[in-house]
Amino acid sequence: MHVADLTRELVSIPSHEDEAAAGDYIEEWLREHTDSAVFRDEHGNVFARKGPGVDLAEDSVARDGAGGASLALAGHHDVVPPDDSQIDDGAYRVAQRDGRLYGRGAADMKGAVAAAMLAFRDATDLDCELVFVSFVAEESGCLGSAAAVDDGFAPDYAVVGEGSTGYSAEGVTDVAVAHKGRRGGTIEATGTAAHASEVESGENAIYRASDAVDVVRDLSFPSTTVMGHEVRGSVAVTEIDGGSAWNVIPESCAVTVDERTVPGERASIERVEAIDGVEWTVDQDLPPMACEDEAFADLVLDAATATQDGAPEHVVKPHATDAGTLAGAGTDCVVVGPAQPGEAHTADESVSIDVLERCVAIYRDVASEIAR
Repeated sequence: MHVADLTRELVSIPSHEDEAAAGDYIEEWLREHTDSAVFRDEHGNVFARKGPGVDLAEDSVARDGAGGASLALAGHHDVVPPDDSQIDDGAYRVAQRDGRLYGRGAADMKGAVAAAMLAFRDATDLDCELVFVSFVAEESGCLGSAAAVDDGFAPDYAVVGEGSTGYSAEGVTDVAVAHKGRRGGTIEATGTAAHASEVESGENAIYRASDAVDVVRDLSFPSTTVMGHEVRGSVAVTEIDGGSAWNVIPESCAVTVDERTVPGERASIERVEAIDGVEWTVDQDLPPMACEDEAFADLVLDAATATQDGAPEHVVKPHATDAGTLAGAGTDCVVVGPAQPGEAHTADESVSIDVLERCVAIYRDVASEIAR
């Protein structure tokens, strides 16, 4: 089966509200086309394992390490809601033209999942345990990978198939050795309501929130270096909501703060709590990723270089992915995938078929070289 055909099959299956049908297809395909231990965990994540020491009846995400090193080819099969133009009689519309596949999830990231499935099938003479995994609920905050990690999933290495093409040069598939995370939270300011004609009788929550915003505005952005590349985060106030009427001193005000985190560093947003009546609550914390094994990163870069005419580089990716969750469990991760910046989450989402073929070769070659 060609990667374009497998991608078409996956993209056509709706998976923005319920990933079960896409998971069913992936699981059944792996059982039919691979000689491996295939199972689905209670969260809906799909796994397949093969290589030294793997019991084909195994159905646990955790491993005892008896088979030596382990490498995961990882992706996710959920997608963001499609545009109306991407739906046809309840199914997702898929089109092929000019060497590209168009449809919701083609770039993010069913094309990479298809490439990983084929690479997993084709990988032979393994010196490591090879794992294929497709997570659920990545678009909801990497919930599937977090659940798998909580259950004990922690391979030694992982290649996560999110987009890494077009960072160093147009059409070149690079190797991301780091990416930012996202910490989103809410500053809650409380005060005392009063009639607006009697200002001294109340405590203005909006004023307290404004003082907190001043603290956030003066914070230094987090920054670090990964393999010689600067990873610089950011902090920004993105929403504010307060007050109940034009003639009432407000008793509450909420401010949303978006922080793009970097490995090992966080902005000191908690400083706002030094202001009377102000509390800081973290609503979402998607971890950043930094590959700490330079030899592994170089091995993947060599595989990427061998598959294309361009000169791929180690790069930094701005978006959080499942790699951050895996890295938090001790897995050395890189991100290598076909999508280019601007292709995902759009009404004309698409992916290059040539780059999909390239990713099949990269994933397969990395698997063949681990632990040699």
